[in-house]
Amino acid sequence: MKNAQLVYVHDPMCSWCWGFRPVLQQLLASLPANIKVIRMLGGLAADSDSPMPEEMQRSLQQTWRVIQGRIPGTAFNFDFWANCAPRRSTWPACRAVIAARRQGAKYDEEMTHAIQTAYYLNAKNPADDSTLIELAESIGLDRGAFADALNSTSTRQVLADEIDFGRTLGVQGFPSLVLIANNAARPITVDYTEARSMLNALSGRLPDY
Repeated sequence: MKNAQLVYVHDPMCSWCWGFRPVLQQLLASLPANIKVIRMLGGLAADSDSPMPEEMQRSLQQTWRVIQGRIPGTAFNFDFWANCAPRRSTWPACRAVIAARRQGAKYDEEMTHAIQTAYYLNAKNPADDSTLIELAESIGLDRGAFADALNSTSTRQVLADEIDFGRTLGVQGFPSLVLIANNAARPITVDYTEARSMLNALSGRLPDY
């Protein structure tokens, strides 16, 4: 059988993606060689300089608490809401992952994790370019090249293309998994607590798994 693709659509500032990370790592480590993983940005919230409304801040804090209850071991630093000026803007963080990727494929996941750690554990704001540039340098990226790429026209276009492709796959939320095989795209239900159900679902769609 021809190689299949498992598309992982995410946003580095998506709290459910943060909660899913440990099980995602288990899943990816258990995939057979004939499944290629494609990481794509979903673009949860467009660029904005406006302060996040207090009602939305309260709603997101409640989401964090829900995640902690549903996914054991997921940590959040609620100091973020007091120490930072929250904005509903995740596209800068998405562009940061693309800009990092330009310096090597491995930096896609490394930058994503750096953003998540900064946001959820260290109460830093990845909606700020200054934070993203600091994180890029911390994982060994060329600071100048990253800063130049972060908001470039080409980086913006890549993000727009990935958002559009996710929509063509029927993705409506993050994280999402879509298996592309035999000229068809099929969603794989995300399980936040263990990888086996997702591996079984993949097995059922790939006869020679």
